[in-house]
Amino acid sequence: GILDIASTTHLHKMAAMTSTFLGSAVAAKAPVKVAAKKAVAPVASLDGLKKAAVVGVSTVLLASPAFAATIKLGGDNGELGFFPNKITVSKGETVEFVNNKAFPHNVVFDEDNVPSGVNADAISHEDYLNGPGEKVTNKFDTPGTYGYYCEPHQGAGMQGTIIVQ
Repeated sequence: GILDIASTTHLHKMAAMTSTFLGSAVAAKAPVKVAAKKAVAPVASLDGLKKAAVVGVSTVLLASPAFAATIKLGGDNGELGFFPNKITVSKGETVEFVNNKAFPHNVVFDEDNVPSGVNADAISHEDYLNGPGEKVTNKFDTPGTYGYYCEPHQGAGMQGTIIVQ
């Protein structure tokens, strides 16, 4: 369908609000009458609106907190482990731990394997994550090596390392 400039501007404003935008695509199917006698090129099509929706959603996602890394607790096939189990981040960045499979899991930092002056108990998440998708985060402000493990699965070798530069 053909849209006038005002409708296009309105839809672009709505692209950032996905719940409102989804209803607008239906309304956009109705053709808009143009008083001019000469042919008017379409300003937007439904395909264009879909692309605008993707751009709008991407913008919203970029505005949310960005994590330097996401570590899965449990492999996609149920393996016991942190995936990836070794990462490097920059000072001040945040790491997200997401419960994936074979839970319950937790994230406990080893007091003998954190930089000097860092309180391992204070940065540990000893409470169990019991459901899929449950998350905890850590911001790392002190450079060095951080060793961590999952208490219930430590004997099975579920441990990881974060290097902060």
